[in-house]
Amino acid sequence: MKYFIIGEREIVLAFRLVGVTGSVAETRQEVLDAFNRVTGKGGASSVPVDEIPRVLILTESAAALVQDEELSWQKTGKFPLIVEVPGLSGHIAGRKTLTDAIGEAIGVSV
Repeated sequence: MKYFIIGEREIVLAFRLVGVTGSVAETRQEVLDAFNRVTGKGGASSVPVDEIPRVLILTESAAALVQDEELSWQKTGKFPLIVEVPGLSGHIAGRKTLTDAIGEAIGVSV
């Protein structure tokens, strides 16, 4: 399965140590460019269809910069699946975790 990460330099480097390719992006434009390239929305600069990752990992801070685009993408139901991970400073206060979202969706405290 192919993975790709977008986020802060240290997190991207850590994922590269285990074989996950990625893009260092810290501004909205950098995150948006990488997001569009990986999802195939980047036109000529997009990755080839057969190389689109199945899972796109975004750090929470990167996801916060493109949250409208991320939500729009998730509604399409296409790959890559987007997963958010905390950055170096930890979980962003007030942001729902995956466990919280699942609990709300199924009505059970996980």
